Amino acid sequence: MKEKVLLGMSGGVDSSTAAILLKNQGYEVIGITFNMFNSESNTYEDAKKVCEKLKIKHITENIESDFKKCVIDNFISEYSICSTPNPCIECNKYIKFKKMYEIAKSLGINYIATGHYAKIEYDEKYKQKVIKKSNSITKDQTYFLYSIDKEILDHIIFPLGDFDDKSKIREIAEEAGLEVSKKPDSQDICFIKNNDYIKFLEDSGLKKDKGNIVDKNENVLGKHEGLYKYTIGQRKGLGIAYKHPLYVIGFNKEKNEVIVGEEKDLYSKEVLVENYNFLTDNIKDNMEVYAKIRYSQKSNKATLKILSKDELLLVFEEPQRGKTKGQSAVFYDGDILIGGGKIK
Repeated sequence: MKEKVLLGMSGGVDSSTAAILLKNQGYEVIGITFNMFNSESNTYEDAKKVCEKLKIKHITENIESDFKKCVIDNFISEYSICSTPNPCIECNKYIKFKKMYEIAKSLGINYIATGHYAKIEYDEKYKQKVIKKSNSITKDQTYFLYSIDKEILDHIIFPLGDFDDKSKIREIAEEAGLEVSKKPDSQDICFIKNNDYIKFLEDSGLKKDKGNIVDKNENVLGKHEGLYKYTIGQRKGLGIAYKHPLYVIGFNKEKNEVIVGEEKDLYSKEVLVENYNFLTDNIKDNMEVYAKIRYSQKSNKATLKILSKDELLLVFEEPQRGKTKGQSAVFYDGDILIGGGKIK
């Protein structure tokens, strides 16, 4: 009897190719597409066509309420307090893994799978299944996976982890006759039309509350039209003529101020992290790790200091640019993802 696996299918080439690979490995694949918000008809149709072509069962689940509460409302709330959220991480935590595993269990299915570029393997050092970086350096998505409950790692499959580049993924889909083989990758936030997050926030109730742009000494240099329109490290769009380039380095929510400074002010060796999650056991205070505070950054050497059950401190060997409240700090032991949390 074939082992069943519930595969999250977005209608894109990655999850579609994951279905092919799982079938080839002998699994009975059941594709699931989440209805997360009203505009996803193309997602459903593309996923349905793929499942029909591959002769696998396709089911849908309406999770609009959960998605709104855990992802969309969180996105709006974080921006309202001058924090910059990462909705993909929230979605992975509450929807793509937590919710999908709950559904799999209810159907008597032992495994769940996604088209993420990551590996999951048993590791002798940690004596457990761990998440490892994928073979593709440019596509690796482990940064977005630290918030998964480690208790379900034994039940997760990542079929794409061994691939070095996307061209092979598309080739496999094309050989199987799938139309999505040429479908472009989506770079946008899935629930925001045209990736215009400022309009989305304003339509969601954030008001254009004008205030001052100030330097570190509270000298007023200009005016802003809403704190949510600015991000740490931003240089363009400040509307200030000054003797040297200015960058957004912080916010004063109480005074409704954007704080600007020189580029050197963006660098810091210490990053305070809250709401952290460990994916492995035996993580110790003062442990040396490799960590990064943005997806696009390289991992850098740091010391992990556990302050409490709610907070830890990353102390980097070299100053890191642009630590941003609400974004994630993620840490590794070599190529093993051991945890992460929100920058405070």
